[in-house]
Amino acid sequence: MPAKKTSRRARFSVIAVVLLLVAGLGYGTYWGVDTVRASFPQTTGSLQLDGLSAPVTVKRDGHGIPQLYADSAEDLFRAQGYVHAQDRFWEMDVRRHLTAGRLSEMFGEDQVETDAFLRTLGWRKVAEEEYESKLSETTRKYLLAYSEGVNSYLADRGGAELSLEYAALGLVNDYAPQEWTPVDSVAWLKAMAWDLRGNMQDEIDRALLAGRLEERQIEELYPDYPYEENKPIVREGAVDPAQEAFDPESEAPPGGEADGGTGEGTGTADGSADGTGTQGTGTADGSADGTGTPDGVRTQLTGLSDVLDRLPALLGPNGSGIGSNSWVVHGKHTTTDKPLLANDPHLAPQLPSIWYQMGLHCNEVGEDCPFDVAGFTFSGMPGVIIGHNQDISWGFTNLGADVTDLYLEKIEDGKYLYDGKRIPYETRQETIKVAGGKDRTITVRSTRHGPIVSDRSAELGTVGDHAPVGDRAPDRGKGYAVALRWTALEPSNTMDAVFKLNGAGDFEEFRAAAADFAVPSQNLLYADTEGNIGYQAPGRIPIRGKGDGRYPAPGWDPDYEWTGHIPQAELPWEYNPERGYIVTANQAVIDAEKYPYLLTEDWGYGARSQRIEELILLKIKDGGRVSTEDMATMQLDNSSEIAAVLVPHLLKIDVKDPYVREAQELLEGWDYTQDADSAPAAYFNGVWRNLLKLSFGNKLPKEVRVEGECLRVRPADESGPLEDLDGTVRTVRECGMRSPETAQPDGGDRWYEVVENLLDEPTSGWWTPGSRYEADAGDRDELLARAMKDARWELTTKLGKDIDTWSWGRLHRLMLKNQTLGTEGPGFVQHLLNRGPWNLGGGEAAVNATGWNAAGGYEVVWVPSMRMVVNMARLDESRWINLTGASGHAYHSNYIDQTDLWADGEMLDWPFGEEAVEKATEDKMALTPEP
Repeated sequence: MPAKKTSRRARFSVIAVVLLLVAGLGYGTYWGVDTVRASFPQTTGSLQLDGLSAPVTVKRDGHGIPQLYADSAEDLFRAQGYVHAQDRFWEMDVRRHLTAGRLSEMFGEDQVETDAFLRTLGWRKVAEEEYESKLSETTRKYLLAYSEGVNSYLADRGGAELSLEYAALGLVNDYAPQEWTPVDSVAWLKAMAWDLRGNMQDEIDRALLAGRLEERQIEELYPDYPYEENKPIVREGAVDPAQEAFDPESEAPPGGEADGGTGEGTGTADGSADGTGTQGTGTADGSADGTGTPDGVRTQLTGLSDVLDRLPALLGPNGSGIGSNSWVVHGKHTTTDKPLLANDPHLAPQLPSIWYQMGLHCNEVGEDCPFDVAGFTFSGMPGVIIGHNQDISWGFTNLGADVTDLYLEKIEDGKYLYDGKRIPYETRQETIKVAGGKDRTITVRSTRHGPIVSDRSAELGTVGDHAPVGDRAPDRGKGYAVALRWTALEPSNTMDAVFKLNGAGDFEEFRAAAADFAVPSQNLLYADTEGNIGYQAPGRIPIRGKGDGRYPAPGWDPDYEWTGHIPQAELPWEYNPERGYIVTANQAVIDAEKYPYLLTEDWGYGARSQRIEELILLKIKDGGRVSTEDMATMQLDNSSEIAAVLVPHLLKIDVKDPYVREAQELLEGWDYTQDADSAPAAYFNGVWRNLLKLSFGNKLPKEVRVEGECLRVRPADESGPLEDLDGTVRTVRECGMRSPETAQPDGGDRWYEVVENLLDEPTSGWWTPGSRYEADAGDRDELLARAMKDARWELTTKLGKDIDTWSWGRLHRLMLKNQTLGTEGPGFVQHLLNRGPWNLGGGEAAVNATGWNAAGGYEVVWVPSMRMVVNMARLDESRWINLTGASGHAYHSNYIDQTDLWADGEMLDWPFGEEAVEKATEDKMALTPEP
C-alpha cells in the first residue's frame, strides 16, 4: 500500500510541475504561454470539416457563445460536435470515461473503485443497447453526424493542442483519446439520470436510522407533504378510468381512488442481468413490515452509502437541494401579453459548468432541416436540452419520482432465494484498465432485480452477527446482499425525445416528445408564441405490487415485484390553467388522494414553490403585470422561509448573557432576506445549524453524520441512563462516516417541516440536547437558547468578535473546481485550475438556491447552475446566464467570464433571430466541406 500512495503522489507532483511551467509561473515562460494557448479554438476565418455537404457558419458573441447556421440537420449536428470539442473536449472525454467506468485509464488506480461501481451499474452497456435497438433511424443519423464532427476535431490534434490537462497527463502516461462514438453521447443521459434519480439515498438513510431510532421517530423526520400549505403543481384533474387517460378537467372518483391497473409491461422475469426487476418497502428485519434493520442489512447499506458518497465529486451531491425552479406566467398576467418562462436548475457547481450555451439554426427551416433552436446544451450530446425554438419554450425541474428500489437478496452457493426457490444469479466479467498499473477484473452479479451493488465495497465483506430477523425472512446467515432496480437500467429511447422537443411547434408535439422522455423523470414546463402555457409529467415510473419504496424490499417475496409502469397517457398534465401560471420547484406533482398511482413520498417540501407563487401573486394582484425583469428578480429572491417561522420564537427567549443577547438583537426587525452582506442572515443560519445539530444530528447514527465528527454515545446493546461523559462509564466514542456535502441533518425544507411541527411540542424528546432521544423530556426554549449561544461562539470564531463586521457571504462561499485535477491534485495544481471564492447571498431552500449542508458547514454545495427567462412575445429580449463560461480551457478569456455576472444576479442578452445574432457577433468562422 505505501508504494501505491507514493506512486500517486509522484504522478500528481509531475503534473503539478508541468502545470506550473505551462502557466508561466516558473521558468520557461515563453514555452508556457505557447502551451496554454495551443488548445484555444480558432473562431475566425475558415476550417475544413470532413463530411459536410455545404458550408456551416459559426458566429460567436463576446462571451464565446456560438450560433450555428447550416443547410441540413446532419451538417448542423456535425458542426455542433466540432464546436463542442473545440471548447470542451477534456470535459467530454472525462464524462465518457465516467459513464463507461473507465476513469482509471486516465487517472490511475485511485479511480478503480469508482469504475467498478459504474461497471456494476452498466450504464455503457444499456446505452449500447439503446443505440442499437431503441432509437429512431433519424436520431441515430444525428448522433453519428455529431460524432463525426468531434472526430474531425480530434484528427489532427493531441496533447496540448487539445487542452492544458492533456499536456500534463501526457508526461505521466501515454494516454491518448480514442475516437468519439454515438454511444458516448447516449451514455451521458445515464449520468444525468443518476444525478436526478429520486429517493434512493432517502431509502438507504431510513433503513440506517432504524439502527438507532424507533419507526415513529423516523417518521417524524420524514413528515407527510403539507398539501394545504404548499400547493402541488397540478391543482385540477384526475385519471379518467373510462378513457384510461389523465384529464385536467376531470374530477377524482369518490375517495380519490381509481383503478391503477398494471400499466405497461416492464423488465424481464427470467433473472437475466439486464438491470431490470422489482421493488418493495422497507424491512427492518428482513421481512416486509418496515420495522428495524438488522446489523447485516445495515452493514450492507452502510457500505453502499459509502460508495455513493464517493461519487458526488464527479456528479454532484444528490439530495433535497438537487432540483430546480421553473415557472411560467400566462400573457394575461404579463406586460408583453404573451407568456414568460423562467428556469434555473440546481446542480453541483462545476468548472466548467455542466451547461454550454448554443444556438442551432437551419438556414431554411423545413421537413429536412426542422431546427431553429437555442439554449443550454451538454457538451458531448447533440441538440439543446433546455431552451426555446421559434415557436415554443420549455424548462426542466426534477420531478423526483421514485424510480429506484433496493432489494435485499438472500444469496447462498451461487444462488438467490425467490418465491421459495433458489435461482442461479447471473454474472459477467469486467476488466478495468489502469494507467500505470495492472488491469483489474471484477465479477458483476445480478439477480432478477438488477445488479448487486453491495458487492462494490470492501466494508461489505462482514455483516452483523447478533441482530434478530423476522419470522418471514430467511435465515440471515452471512447477511443479505443488496440489488438495485432502476428505470434507467432499462433501455429506452429518451434520446429521441431531445430532437422531438427541439423541433416541436405546439403543445401536442411537445407532449409527444415528452412521451419519449423515459429517464430522468422531469417536470416539463411549456410556453408558446401563440400565448399558451402548459405542463407535462413524463417518465418511466414504476407501479409496485406491495410496498411503497420507502425502505429496501424483501427480494425473495414476489409480491414486491414491479407490475408495470404508469401509462404515459395517465401522467398528470395541465394546459392554460385558469389561475394563469404554473410553478414547478420539486414540490408534489399532484395531491396523492386525487391520483391513483404512487409517484413518490419523498418530494421536496414546497418551500421554494410556495415562495415563487407568493411572489407571482404579489405582482398580479389588483390587475398587476409581470415583466421579464420581474421574472429575473424573482429568481434572486433569497428570503428564508424557516426564519419567518423560527425567529419569533428565538426573540421570545430571555437571554441573560449580554454577549449572546447582542447577537440575538440582530434578529430584531430582520426581514428574513439572506443578502451576502447581511449580519442577521449569518447569525440566523448559525442558529439554524446549531439547532439541528443539538436536536437531531447528535442523535442520528454514525452512518449519516459528518465524517470525523465524534461523539460519546451509549453502546447499542446497553440500556439505562447515559452516565459519565468522559468515556469511562457506559459510553463509546463514535465518529461520523459521511462527507460534509451529504451528511444529515442537511437543513433542507424537509427539516423546515420537521422543526415547524415540533415547535408546538415543547417537551418532545427531540428538544433534548445530546445523543439520546428522551421521550417527553425535552425543553424547547432551553435548546433554542443553547443554539443561540453556540452560534454566537461559532461565528465569533469564524467572523470575529465584532458583530458589525459579520456577513452571510463571508460564511457562505462558492469555490469553482475543475472536476478532475482540480479536486484530486495538490494544492498548487488546484490553484491553477480552480477559481474563487465568491461570497454569495441566498441559501438552502430559498428561491435563489445557493445550497449548503447544515451538518457539514456553510460552504455552497449546489447552485442555480444557469438562469434563463424566455420572452415569448419577443424572443430576442430573452435573457440567460451560465455559471462559468463557454470555454473549458483554463486560461481562456471565456473560462469564467459569466461568473461575476451570475454571482451579482445579472443576465446576458439572448439574441435569437438572425439579425440580432449578427449584431451581437464578434467572431465569425466558416466550416467548409472538403474540396
